[in-house]
Amino acid sequence: MSRFVLEGVVASNSRDKTVAVLVTRRVKHPKYKKYVNIAKKYHAHDEKNECAIGDNVVIGETIPISKTKHWVVIKNSGRGI
Repeated sequence: MSRFVLEGVVASNSRDKTVAVLVTRRVKHPKYKKYVNIAKKYHAHDEKNECAIGDNVVIGETIPISKTKHWVVIKNSGRGI
């Protein structure tokens, strides 16, 4: 099982066996004490090219697969809202 697990939305699936997953987090700003949304893209390995743009996916950390891929798609929940 993966050590770190994140949940996000597929932003791009144009590369072969790779998807870009947009993960959004809500964190409290240290100075202004307001909650802000922080978004970051992760490149994840999708072995069967099952994911489509807009799908909700769960990704987990793994050994480096390439220069930018250190995550693998664990679960594809299908279309988001």
